[in-house]
Amino acid sequence: MYLSAMQTVLFIGLVWPEPQSSAAGIRMLQLLEVFSESGYAVHFASAAGKTPYSHPLGEMGITELEIKLNDSSFDDLIKTLHPAIVVYDRFMIEEQYGWRVRQSAPQALTVLDTEDLHLLRKARQEAKKQHTSTNIYNETAKREIASILRSDLSIMISKAEVKILREQFHVPAGLLHYLPFLENPNEGNTSRLSRDFEDRKDFIFIGNFLHEPNWHTVQVLSKEIWPLLKKRVPEAEMHIYGAYASEKVYQLHRPKDRFLIKDRADDARATMGKYRVLLAPIAFGAGVKGKIVDAMQTGTPTVSSTVAAESMTDDHRWNGFVTDDVADFVDKATLLYRDKAIWQAAQVVGQELLRTNYNRTDFLEAFLEKLHDIKANLLEHRQAHFIGEILHSQQFSSSKYMSLWIETKNKKSV
Repeated sequence: MYLSAMQTVLFIGLVWPEPQSSAAGIRMLQLLEVFSESGYAVHFASAAGKTPYSHPLGEMGITELEIKLNDSSFDDLIKTLHPAIVVYDRFMIEEQYGWRVRQSAPQALTVLDTEDLHLLRKARQEAKKQHTSTNIYNETAKREIASILRSDLSIMISKAEVKILREQFHVPAGLLHYLPFLENPNEGNTSRLSRDFEDRKDFIFIGNFLHEPNWHTVQVLSKEIWPLLKKRVPEAEMHIYGAYASEKVYQLHRPKDRFLIKDRADDARATMGKYRVLLAPIAFGAGVKGKIVDAMQTGTPTVSSTVAAESMTDDHRWNGFVTDDVADFVDKATLLYRDKAIWQAAQVVGQELLRTNYNRTDFLEAFLEKLHDIKANLLEHRQAHFIGEILHSQQFSSSKYMSLWIETKNKKSV
């Protein structure tokens, strides 16, 4: 769209994308598709090992590159690629590779895909664990904010998190760009959505168990909500899906109580569309919830916590109900499960929220134009946000010297 000639974009991944394992995997594939469809030569590199669930990026026309952590071979790679744009998958990757990119490809526009604000997720998790108030001014915040300031642009998936960065950390607006999940609202007009109230049954929760908020949510469902809800809806079962379940998860499998651990779903949306109600009493976390976008796409009404619904509502509309009170949560789940008219109304609201807030065509033009404008005026952009340049200077490059020390140590041990 904005390219005069084929240019290269390099993604550096924390892991290889697994769209069937997590919303982060889906998000990464959406970004890869955006650049690929816009005419870029897309490369994806990661030092992580692949799994049987890693997406075959080569089938999308994307070049896969295996790289090493704390190794100067990456410097040679990036000099050869000469990328126009480098995208970091979360702030930890920018810490590890950002100084190498700036050193070997200073002309590259650097983009940080935050996924969600780790500082906020960490703060909420600690507050829940310690029974204290949420303190976002933590050690993770120091690292993450520094990474945002060093990057030319950070992609934000949550409006609430943009507000936190702007108002509480005073991050300049020019360094942030809101880019939500990029959905095709018409996808909901399929057989999955047309499956009617009577054709669905049972409750569902789905989430990657490597993600602590998901594990905590399953515990809440098992110990607080389902003991009450199973009595109210005796004909229903509670089904839990998620990748990377451990033994502690399987210990919650109780067929006699109709609480069933189902392992990973091969197709999250096809699975979601079979159920009548999604339960998401998520107590902490950050970003926006891919499972709720899946629910909207498949016409599955949801009972959610305020954290789960954060930054996803529109004029307080929701595809179901939002509540943090256990008794009220059970009441609302029972109502949605039993009342067809309320269930259908919630389904319609979910489709409206998709069209209003997640229609990919509403966001792509502005995102690509933003990249083009920054790239065309990169020197001026960096001068306007000079704190990032200060953080790139040698006296602030602790991650650089730690990496070089590890590389030297590894060479001596060979």
